[in-house]
Amino acid sequence: MTGATGSELGRITFVFETLCSADCVLYFMVDINRKSTNVVESWGGTKEKQAYTHIIFKNATFTFTWAFQRTNQGQDNRRFINDMVKIYSITATNAVDGVASSCRACALGSEQSGSSCVPCPPGHYIEKETNQCKECPPDTYLSIHQVYGKEACIPCGPGSKNNQDHSVCYSDCFFYHEKENQSLHYDFSNLSSVGSLMNGPSFTSKGTKYFHFFNISLCGHEGKKMALCTNNITDFTVKEIVAGSDDYTNLVGAFVCQSTIIPSESKGFRAALSSQSIILANTFLGVTVETTLQNINIKEDMFPVPTSQIPDVHFFYKSSTATTSCINGRSTAVKMRCNPTKSGAGVISVPSKCPAGTCDGCTFYFLWESAEACPLCTEHDFHEIEGACKRGFQETLYVWNEPKWCIKGISLPEKKLATCETVDFWLKVGAGVGAFTAVLLVALTCYFWKKNQKLEYKYSKLVMTTNSKEFELPAADSCAIMEGEDNEEEVVYSNKQSLLGKLKSLATKEKEDHFESVQLKTSRSPNI
Repeated sequence: MTGATGSELGRITFVFETLCSADCVLYFMVDINRKSTNVVESWGGTKEKQAYTHIIFKNATFTFTWAFQRTNQGQDNRRFINDMVKIYSITATNAVDGVASSCRACALGSEQSGSSCVPCPPGHYIEKETNQCKECPPDTYLSIHQVYGKEACIPCGPGSKNNQDHSVCYSDCFFYHEKENQSLHYDFSNLSSVGSLMNGPSFTSKGTKYFHFFNISLCGHEGKKMALCTNNITDFTVKEIVAGSDDYTNLVGAFVCQSTIIPSESKGFRAALSSQSIILANTFLGVTVETTLQNINIKEDMFPVPTSQIPDVHFFYKSSTATTSCINGRSTAVKMRCNPTKSGAGVISVPSKCPAGTCDGCTFYFLWESAEACPLCTEHDFHEIEGACKRGFQETLYVWNEPKWCIKGISLPEKKLATCETVDFWLKVGAGVGAFTAVLLVALTCYFWKKNQKLEYKYSKLVMTTNSKEFELPAADSCAIMEGEDNEEEVVYSNKQSLLGKLKSLATKEKEDHFESVQLKTSRSPNI
């Protein structure tokens, strides 16, 4: 049978149990087209009754082999004769000539189709009420273990969406985040190709030098795994040539994979031997700014603290294949950090506390620093600078904020030219207005001061005249004006009113009895 690339063509499932008193190991191996046998998975020690499923994606001849080793120690195996493995059942589907032990379920067809059973198209589940095929909702993928009911459609993780046939969820390398009323848009498409990291060197107990070589496919290609690692290749740099052939028995494809590189001392590093390639991540879980997703946690002290306020974006992956040390399978977290100084593909590093990329052998962590990991530029990332007014025109320029924590996005606006009034003109206008105001204030001050003096004099005369008519004053001894005396009599007020009060009295012409004590000085001497 043939199928689309990456689609499931068949599967083999077996239920087993191991009973061991020593370091026994159960190996499950596969041979494709009778070329070479490779170990798919192994289990060590005593294992409870469980099932394991191996999915087949290629139309080929497969030979499956199970091998049980009681111990790898140089001792008499008869001591462990009671150690055993029990295989309860082996189920293979979609085999040639109808030798499959079970068939996949199908839905009921319509009456017009003339068939009582039809297979559902990819991405469709069987509705329980009608037994009809129905497509999974958006942003969900169809479970490979269950096709009945809507619960067979599993929601995708954050920042991901389903492919066309709802078989997997993937990231399109675009991510959106809302931060303090500001929208941050990321575009990791330039980092979607495979990134590599050579870590080491490390040494075995016998002094053999080796390196850990990692390949990371950040987004893949609509769910297709792009990272490839090689097995038993004398020159690991030719993996592109091997990938182009139909024989992929020596290749491991995943989102994240690891190879152990053993360099040859005589032929140089290029002739290194690549072996023990393992899958670290073959399923995309989601992308988020949070540091935890599905029990995968990135601790704060694992990587250096970022120097900017731009949040890091985290890609989470897992591998569903369980191993002896990783019962729940392996998982991987990739921290994407904006670093304008790292152009292009940037730099990939591992935690300083875990030089091999992992501290427990099950969860791997990577820090990917690049300018391509910065958010897209928006209007918040630049500011304007207004120039001086020259010859009636003012120029406005737009410049990026420093340091620049964004990439691509919008471009800087063109410089703006607007009419304006020069500073010299407004200085002249201000000086003229100020001088006019000063002169006006001086003139008003002098005018009102002079008016005040005249009013005071008239008021004094008026008071004297009024008092002389209402009261009899003693006759003066002499009316003559002595030499040296003033013509005007000096008036002394014992209760002097303010100028405002005097004006108010004149304006209202009050008729109330109001007496003022007035003392007149004359030239006559008192005669007692």
